[in-house]
Amino acid sequence: MSVEPRQNCADILCIGAQKASTSWLHHVINAHPKAYSFPNSKPITSTNKEAHFWDWNRKRGVDWYRNLLTPPDPELLSLDFTPEYSMMSEAQVKECKEINPTARVIYVLRDPVVRAISALRMHTLWRMGKDREKEAQIEFNDDLINLIKHAKIVEMSSYMANYLRWAKYYDDILVLNYEDILSSPAEVMARVYSHCGFDIGSMPEDARAEFDKRMNKRVWASVPYPVKTEVLYFLHGLLWQKREAAERHFDFRFTEYKGFLDIAD
Repeated sequence: MSVEPRQNCADILCIGAQKASTSWLHHVINAHPKAYSFPNSKPITSTNKEAHFWDWNRKRGVDWYRNLLTPPDPELLSLDFTPEYSMMSEAQVKECKEINPTARVIYVLRDPVVRAISALRMHTLWRMGKDREKEAQIEFNDDLINLIKHAKIVEMSSYMANYLRWAKYYDDILVLNYEDILSSPAEVMARVYSHCGFDIGSMPEDARAEFDKRMNKRVWASVPYPVKTEVLYFLHGLLWQKREAAERHFDFRFTEYKGFLDIAD
């Protein structure tokens, strides 16, 4: 008896942004009995969260991607939460639509300056190694420019350009504000679960207990290395237009940066 191929490789896609609680979001969604995360296969994937198909693994082919994400039970919905997908070209998004035609897409936005600081701290840790983390700080020098390019700070923070490429092919993208996750996590997760086709209220008792536990867990936090004041103002000058474009389009307000910069409205 032949088995009908799944309509989507990934049923639920989170396309970023990096350092905007995508790991926490994945962890909480994965508490639902109908959610499926592929097996961890480092270094091919990033834990059981990020398949990295279009940036690391495209050479492995669509069949590899489909097999990776196919759940043991056809009723389960597979997850791929790879923040780098937000930067995909239009051709790649088109290909994504072809192999994930009915996928639910989630895009989490965070204030560009604060997101950039968190990303730079993470990339600094990767470059230096944990054994030297006490020496780390982010200074305004030539290495900062190289680090910004390596971490793709501008590209990852180009929320409007990234969103519009995806919106050409997916007309129901759930766009979230990271600050709402911090202030109203239950309300945000109710929206997320509804978008994914999940129902919190009908979860079995053990799954609901795990859901509640994960709601209060922090999955990943960047080491808070010192960041020079001139670096903060440089990033603000580089990224403020991207903040304002996203605020206007999505009717968001990013306030997180005010904890780093003394900038009047």
